[in-house]
Amino acid sequence: MVDITAAKPFYSVLILAFACSALVAGAAVGLRPIQEANRQLDRQKNILYAAGLYNENTPVDELFTGIETRVIELASGKFVDEETINPSNYNQRKAAFTSDLGTAIEKDIDTAGISRKEKYSLVYLVKKDGKLSEVVLPVRGKGLWSTMYAYVAIDSDLNTIRGVSFYEHGETPGLGGEVENRSWQERWQGKQIYKDETVALKLVKGSPDKSSPEAAYQIDGLSGATITSRGVSGLLEFWFGDHGFKPFLQQLQAQKEKDNTNG
Repeated sequence: MVDITAAKPFYSVLILAFACSALVAGAAVGLRPIQEANRQLDRQKNILYAAGLYNENTPVDELFTGIETRVIELASGKFVDEETINPSNYNQRKAAFTSDLGTAIEKDIDTAGISRKEKYSLVYLVKKDGKLSEVVLPVRGKGLWSTMYAYVAIDSDLNTIRGVSFYEHGETPGLGGEVENRSWQERWQGKQIYKDETVALKLVKGSPDKSSPEAAYQIDGLSGATITSRGVSGLLEFWFGDHGFKPFLQQLQAQKEKDNTNG
């Protein structure tokens, strides 16, 4: 005969485990909207920082009202209407790994080391007096230990860096982790992306020689973090090249020239 009394502690623990699991699951579901709101706030904050518009004394949502979020098709560089892809609920990271919204990248062109890319990308247009002041683009690439995520802001000339914000990575603190160092990020300001329509912007070992014309395309390398530095150079080469945002920037340039002619 089974001793029910002896089994009571087991059933009590089992019931308690189920109850705790239910509470944890409920809390996770309940907190999900708050977590997503915090992630969105952090993304907006980093976009503003890259654009040079962040002010800790002004609410982020208020500052972000001057930025227009759009979706583009990377292959053509053309804007996509909201009926096709709604920017408010488009998850760019997940899209890269789906069969309909993502595509594999051939190894010989994958300088960013990301294997797959999304067909559509979010872009952020900063307007001033109704005209494009700068554009902020999301980029990513493989470092030593992780995929590094950043926003790069480009001036209205579509070639000059306004700012950058690396906001997520798993690189070694004090070495590759210096990608998030604001003082290092400030050294990007004023650097040029293209030379003769080719991506020339890259990190160099040490500091650029200011007397050299090439210094305009060079960013201080990360001391003791050679692989991370190569990763940053690789992601720049990919995302500003033909398979990244170059078609989009060319579309903007063509529209800019058209507006100037008509104006």
